[in-house]
Amino acid sequence: MSPDLPRMRLLNPGPVTLTPRVRAALGRGDLCHREPEFAALQLGVRRRVEQVYEGALGEYVAILLTGSGTAAVEAMVSSLVPAEGGHALVVANGVYGDRMARMLAAGKRRFDVVASDWLAGIDLAAVEARLTSDASITHVLAVHHETTTGRLNAIPALGALCKRHGRALLLDGVSSFGGEDIRFSDWSLEAVAGTANKCLHGVPGISFVLVKESVLSARPSGATSVYLDLWRHWKEQASGWSPFTQSVQVLFALDEAMAEMEEAGGWRARQRAYAERAATVRHALEELGVELFLGKDAACSSSILTSFKVPPTVRYQDLHDALKARGFVIYAGQGPHEGHMFRIAVMGDLTSLDIEELIAGLRAILSP
Repeated sequence: MSPDLPRMRLLNPGPVTLTPRVRAALGRGDLCHREPEFAALQLGVRRRVEQVYEGALGEYVAILLTGSGTAAVEAMVSSLVPAEGGHALVVANGVYGDRMARMLAAGKRRFDVVASDWLAGIDLAAVEARLTSDASITHVLAVHHETTTGRLNAIPALGALCKRHGRALLLDGVSSFGGEDIRFSDWSLEAVAGTANKCLHGVPGISFVLVKESVLSARPSGATSVYLDLWRHWKEQASGWSPFTQSVQVLFALDEAMAEMEEAGGWRARQRAYAERAATVRHALEELGVELFLGKDAACSSSILTSFKVPPTVRYQDLHDALKARGFVIYAGQGPHEGHMFRIAVMGDLTSLDIEELIAGLRAILSP
């Protein structure tokens, strides 16, 4: 970090505050992506991604992409939903579910949407009715952690429906991978998309899709994009190479971030740390009279991010700016909730002292 820049604690849902180790890895050196050292680096990172969850081992292969989490989701959607014979059912209750529907429309795929209000959970009854009545549906698409509101969607129940009806689930796990439980077989997962710069605590610029390898072997790519064709990346990355230039220094940083995660106890330890931080922040804001945007049912909120109602005594922008002056960045609401909601995520290199300082700042700003 430059000595001229103060330490900023990022409480937005990615990118995250980096550890010194990860930041230092960005300066590890220059490396051509056509050299054997890069092939070894890429193979190592792919193995690490494949080993985050026990349920992925031996059956799912990690495919790396230079791009944001949205690139990984679009690669997953456009490559795995066939142009001929494919029919997707998007289960949406926020910005990111809606975005998957837009990706399908852009790729001229056949799809339908089961939509819920952004403040509601996914409509499982409507999904079951559609899966029961329409045998042409091949894939169900959903967002695991909908950061629009901080809701952790009922994917265990949705995955059980997919498994019972024999349909494949494509999961946007961009803001949950590495920080929440993911059950590959139980949820009938064909693929899950993730990224470096959220729960894995890496740097923006590398994303990935974990795909069931038997699917890649059994059918051709459905991709209509040259760059986002998962099959092409899979074939070349099997030996460590890539069809296009990868973000080398970002991959160095992801390798280091994943080493840190493994040393700290893996995704379960990370989830416990997030849950403890989030509970502390929620309790402090409750004492200040600030309401949870999703109501009192904490079970529907993720460990990673919580949304709150902006109190009537302050404007969002004033709250944001006052916290930023203290070294913290929070996140605004989206769409119809802009100005009425603020979001606090607890990923990244945050200490108990950081959380104490955040709460002290909130008290100073929001106390009567």
